[in-house]
This record gives sequence, C-alpha cells and structure tokens, in this order.
Amino acid sequence: MRTVSRHSGIEVLGSDECKQLLAQDVIGRIAVVIGATPMIFPVNYALDGDVIIIRTMSGSRLDVGQGPAAFEVDSFNRASQSGWSVLVNGRLEEVTAYQANDLARLQALPVVPWATGERNVWLRLQPSFITGRIVGGNEAAG
Repeated sequence: MRTVSRHSGIEVLGSDECKQLLAQDVIGRIAVVIGATPMIFPVNYALDGDVIIIRTMSGSRLDVGQGPAAFEVDSFNRASQSGWSVLVNGRLEEVTAYQANDLARLQALPVVPWATGERNVWLRLQPSFITGRIVGGNEAAG
C-alpha cells in the first residue's frame, strides 16, 4: 500500500511492494562500517524470502564489515526524471557451516559475482527495516 509523504510529496511504498522490487533485480549497493569508516560496495545479490544474500571471499571488506548494514537497490529513468528506490537496514552476517541446511539452499540461488576468484563466503542481510519510495509518479515502478 502506497502513501504520500506530507513532508516531500513523494510516494512511499509498502513493504510488500518493496520486496517485489528487490526480487526483480540482481545488483545493489551495500553499506557497511569498517573500523570507523562507512563504505559502500556494489554487489550481486538474490532474495531468499525477506533476506538479501551476497557472496564474497574470506577476508574481503564485506566479510570484515559484518554487523549493522544498509542495502539499496533502485531504478531511474533520466528522460522522465522518475524512478524508485528501496532501502533495507539490518544486520549482515555470515551463513556458517553450522547452518548447513541454509547453506545448501543458498548455494542454489542465482548469486553470480562479477569479480573473479573463489567466492565461498555467503552473507545474509537480515532486515530490520524496509522502506521504499517513488519519484515521478506511478510509471516509475512499472
């Protein structure tokens, strides 16, 4: 269910529509904190129910940046100046061997990293908050 922000006039998406938009894409950006520095990385991902799944390598910045995280996926049409954006806040954590049933299911997901090299660390972003918005009208999310 959409509402319109009284403050900005932007359409605010309901949780279900946000999840539908997340499920339609495979590339997003994840923000993590490493030390005291926030960093944002483009990532390939898949949705597993409400959970965002990412693959990386051991010791990577994403692996080191486990903990509180934010994830964004969006689409923008420059010609019509319309688009949508979905933001997920939550906790980024590794799926470990102790969660073997989860790991087997996740390995079947179409998460195909662009970067070369072994990507055998599976991370999941457990959402605590999902929000989205549309700028420029109904055609933006279509």
